Amino acid sequence: MSQAATHPLVIGIAGGTGSGKSTVAANLGLSLPKGSVVIFDHDSYYKHHPDMPIEKRATLNYDHPSSLDNELLIEHLDALRAGKPVEVPSYDFVNHLRRAETRHIDPSPLIIVEGILVFVDERIRSRLDIKIFVDTDPDIRVFRRIRRDMESRGRTFAQIREQYYKTVRPMHLEFVEPSKRWADIIIPEGGNNRVALDMIIGKLLNSLGD
Repeated sequence: MSQAATHPLVIGIAGGTGSGKSTVAANLGLSLPKGSVVIFDHDSYYKHHPDMPIEKRATLNYDHPSSLDNELLIEHLDALRAGKPVEVPSYDFVNHLRRAETRHIDPSPLIIVEGILVFVDERIRSRLDIKIFVDTDPDIRVFRRIRRDMESRGRTFAQIREQYYKTVRPMHLEFVEPSKRWADIIIPEGGNNRVALDMIIGKLLNSLGD
């Protein structure tokens, strides 16, 4: 009997901001049988601060592990592993608040959770069956982040630059880069590395019993 037949296989995908984690997760999802995988991100679990003025929320360090509600993520991983559905938070990155609506996720043979800090907390690591680190050059990552934040999150270049030097880069060096040592697989250049993706897809298909 395959492992996925007894309990879900949980895959964690980590890496620096703009490394291509989401692209790797999406490519894996598209290459696996329909209905066999669910994907969600650690960013959805940013802590909710509704009583804090938006000016204050905008200055919080969102690249530090303490910014995330890991207890809720762990609770959700445990529920999915036990065959129970969960309601994943939906986060508004413009206003720095959780939205009222949530995302309903049903249990699945394969569960993928991705985020820059997903390997940092030992409690989360212990629940990951496969740990993948996406390793992409810093210059490529920063340009991707600038484009994303300006196009999708309503940030100005000045705001992005200030946040990058104040929190993003220091937290990457302190937490994200060192977490690479926990990885089972390191993928250079993220979603563009077809050889690595094909090997992982083969492993996941095998876990499904195909």
